Amino acid sequence: MTSQINAVAPPADGSRRQRAATHRERPWWHRSTVYQIYPRSFADSDGDGIGDIAGITQHLDHLADLGVDVIWLSPVYRSPQDDNGYDISDYQDVDPLFGDIEAMDALIAEAAKRDIGIVMDLVVNHTSDEHPWFLESRSSRDNPKRDWYWWSDPADGFDGHEPGEAPSGAEPTNWGSFFSGSTWAWDEATQQYYLHLFSRKQPDLNWENPEVREAVYAMMRWWLERGVAGFRMDVVNLISKRVGADGTLSDGVARPDGWGNGFPEFVDGPRMHEFLAEMHHEVFDAFPGTFLTVGEMPGVTLEQARLYTAPERREVDMVFQFEHMGLDGGPLGKFDPQPLHLPDLKRNLERWQKGLADVGGWNSLYWNNHDQPRILSRWGDDSPENRVVSAKTLGAILHLHQGTPYVYQGEELGMSNAHFTELEDYRDLESLNFEVDALRMGMSREALLAGLAARSRDNGRTPVPWDASPNAGFTTGTPWIGLTPGWEHVNVTAQEHDPGSVLAHYRRLVALRKGRDGRAGLVADITIDGDYELLMPDHDRLWAFVRTLPTQDGEVTGRSILLVANFSSEDLGVDLPASLGDGLTTRLYAAFDAWYHRQSDDVAHPVVIASHAFAREPEPGGHLWLRPWESVAWLV
Repeated sequence: MTSQINAVAPPADGSRRQRAATHRERPWWHRSTVYQIYPRSFADSDGDGIGDIAGITQHLDHLADLGVDVIWLSPVYRSPQDDNGYDISDYQDVDPLFGDIEAMDALIAEAAKRDIGIVMDLVVNHTSDEHPWFLESRSSRDNPKRDWYWWSDPADGFDGHEPGEAPSGAEPTNWGSFFSGSTWAWDEATQQYYLHLFSRKQPDLNWENPEVREAVYAMMRWWLERGVAGFRMDVVNLISKRVGADGTLSDGVARPDGWGNGFPEFVDGPRMHEFLAEMHHEVFDAFPGTFLTVGEMPGVTLEQARLYTAPERREVDMVFQFEHMGLDGGPLGKFDPQPLHLPDLKRNLERWQKGLADVGGWNSLYWNNHDQPRILSRWGDDSPENRVVSAKTLGAILHLHQGTPYVYQGEELGMSNAHFTELEDYRDLESLNFEVDALRMGMSREALLAGLAARSRDNGRTPVPWDASPNAGFTTGTPWIGLTPGWEHVNVTAQEHDPGSVLAHYRRLVALRKGRDGRAGLVADITIDGDYELLMPDHDRLWAFVRTLPTQDGEVTGRSILLVANFSSEDLGVDLPASLGDGLTTRLYAAFDAWYHRQSDDVAHPVVIASHAFAREPEPGGHLWLRPWESVAWLV
């Protein structure tokens, strides 16, 4: 049986900072959706082939129509662009590639008119090697800023030199960089090594030095004064290193590429909580109102995240964790992808849902960002037959979990991977540097290209397609990187007035958590506050869960949202009574019965959101047939 869905978005709330009117006081970001913009690839206003701030401002109405409350803006600071802006040479200026500080002020002001806040990408684990702080630091061993960064003599018994393709023993530690090779670079002028966990042009700041921390805090206050709504803090849990009593750092266990795994020495270090609490006090306590703080934390454990996000500790509001993003990595790392085992993914998200809820913490929900390939190609189905329904179902699963959803530019259109075929197609430093490590580990060129095509960060960095005009309306020039195939049909203009489009579906998803009254308010409250129960966790094609509004003032609310999704490209039959239990199934049938025999228009349709215009309903006996990538959520 099917029923037609006339999806009407719940009314949007007009105040980004208003607290949720539920049984518990909620910060404003619990009802919000964040949209990440990678400026280089969003919209180009001047025809140089590179996106810019003015291009973002020109397209703010697209984001307002989508309903998002916050823009997370990847770095636009002045930078040599070695790592596409994540190597900053001046925190208090805008790179001419993207505009100027006046353009930035205009973006903040125009976004505010649409009730959209700007969250800056804060990169303070490292700077560019062209930052004035580092130029001073490397000028001499006795410069006052020398210990603003990590400098070290060669290991005992060695003279310093440029590191080779594998640890030579001369480096202060054997750590391997995130971007391949050693984490140490030799400085000939001062005859010491400096630490860089990422590119050699991204030297790590020494957060043990209080002068460094105060300089960072002063910069953050400067941006808050300009009107930004908070910060997403890049790799922030790397700022505290494990320093020995003699001031040295220690080696890590050898990895397949020959370098050492330094993670235990620089992830979630001993002073992390101290540094974040100090930051909160020195920066955010100095301003009225509430700001959004998000810590990107590679390798963070649930136990640590519970501490970071516990509200009473006043450290960060939520974390970006990567456990679910690492479930399909192979023995040789991220560029050696393996098939996803769906039960692993379901259980991982369940663990984080329940683990943070226990302490009042909060999840950041994401499938895509500038560091990830497109989820549609990774775990969905980007074929012409299933692209739209697969994108809708992936979105529904994510947005109906507890937490703040993050939409990455183009996700709302159902963009796929770039499908590049040659190394020359890539621009990403991580991808290009991996070639050396791949050869050392015995990976064939075919396997290398296949791994990059599946997992390169450039998959998420291709230009946003605005229309079917040349270069997808992104630029009148030559795009800095190739377009994603199919842009002629997968673009904003093609979808903005289509009620069956991926874009229309995402508008409904974003609206779900904004309702205040009646059914819309109930759906929002369940989405934000509801307890999470995973159903049939071992099923390798079905993703189903229940969100139930918890007890209020000693009374059980009895209201739930049930989501059932076919996470596959084949038809799927499900027996609901066996999987859900008689109580929930009975309530589901009662909801449909009330709709069929409604005495007034006050009885709402049980379907909250569905991937198809005609949503499947359970057959007698509780059997449900789901089409490929079909999903439906019911209010029961």
